[in-house]
Amino acid sequence: MSEPAPSEQPVQEKLGYEAASARVEEIIRRLDSGEASLDETLALLREGKTLIELCAKELAAVGDALQELRLDELVSRLEGTTEA
Repeated sequence: MSEPAPSEQPVQEKLGYEAASARVEEIIRRLDSGEASLDETLALLREGKTLIELCAKELAAVGDALQELRLDELVSRLEGTTEA
């Protein structure tokens, strides 16, 4: 497997968390097999790094959204107790 062409890079960025995570698992299996050439190993490492960063961003966004929901819920509760 060779390094992804520049035209393939945006496709990686459009992957959802589940697809990116599954691809990282495939990359790990390929690297663990010991069958990848040096060039393929470097390409897989680059792709894996990109995908892991994408997953981290997705998880951070979900965490931020959950935190915002919790804060909204807390504000609603506090407003409800002060109005009563």
